[in-house]
Amino acid sequence: MILCGVAITGFTVSVSCDIVTRVLRSPWLWLQEVTMTFFIYGVFIGTAAATRRNDHLYLAAIAESMSGRKRLALETFSRLVVLGVALCLVWFGYLNVLDGFKSLRMPSMTPLASLYAGIPLCGALVALFTIEQMVNGWKNGFDGPPHEAAATHVT
Repeated sequence: MILCGVAITGFTVSVSCDIVTRVLRSPWLWLQEVTMTFFIYGVFIGTAAATRRNDHLYLAAIAESMSGRKRLALETFSRLVVLGVALCLVWFGYLNVLDGFKSLRMPSMTPLASLYAGIPLCGALVALFTIEQMVNGWKNGFDGPPHEAAATHVT
């Protein structure tokens, strides 16, 4: 989550600086690269963070209505699918990184691989968090504590 905050803050600051320097008619062209890098890394690190928190997996809502072996099977299946996607991100992201060293963007001399490196990083983090969730679920069950919003609701 800290890395997400850093990426969002970096993106916001670099966009603001880009706007200010353009209004002053003295643009810093390299700021566009910085902005793009923060945005790309923010998206991929945010994906990993959302996976860690199980925030964006809507199958969780279906699984919460189940119990016993059915829930165990559905939770395991959904995480195996996510793990498969994560491994694809690692492999194909790695291939993109290797391919990114072949071309340079003009006028920049920064290889595209510096941007593509976020893809396998995201895949590795998603795989790690998914395996962690499966191991914890198999050990302690997938039944988590009730949602905090429902527990703190005052009427």
